[in-house]
Amino acid sequence: MTFLDQEYREIITKAVCGKGRKFTQATHNISPSHRPTSILGCWVINHLYNAKKKSEDTVEINGSYDINIWYSYNDNTKTEVVTERVTYCDYIPLSVKDDNCLNDDYDVIAKVIQQPNCLECEISNQGHKIAVEVEREFVVQIIGETKVYARVDPRGHKFDDDDDWDFNITDDELSDVRPDFVNDNRKD
Repeated sequence: MTFLDQEYREIITKAVCGKGRKFTQATHNISPSHRPTSILGCWVINHLYNAKKKSEDTVEINGSYDINIWYSYNDNTKTEVVTERVTYCDYIPLSVKDDNCLNDDYDVIAKVIQQPNCLECEISNQGHKIAVEVEREFVVQIIGETKVYARVDPRGHKFDDDDDWDFNITDDELSDVRPDFVNDNRKD
């Protein structure tokens, strides 16, 4: 193939063909076995997720995590921990998209920027439920095959790396060397 009278080669490679990022806040209502008096602590653990390309410009992330709430009840005389498994589905739009991908065989990479984290935990619904506000953030990349053009040297010139470097030390460089610098007490 010639392009502007130059030789080029087509290289097919995998490259990032799409990117997206999404921050989500969600509120989950947890029903404890006793009517809570106060919230003593809340943790979000055991986060699991998987991602797949849903449409031309969207990635779907399905995931789950456990919400653990330590609360007091019976007028702050007893405590208990309630655990609930929560599932979610986030749709992340691709803000950057390359339409030059060669086929529809994509790899989806999803990375957690912000693990699910409790922002606020409070007693709600006339004291019968606990509302937990959770944040999470993902960044996704779509990896697909694309074509890159590389210019080929028509002379087939071989480059010898050693020819391009001059390793000789000049007299000026040698004059700056102080052989007794280790034992030298003077301050520069």
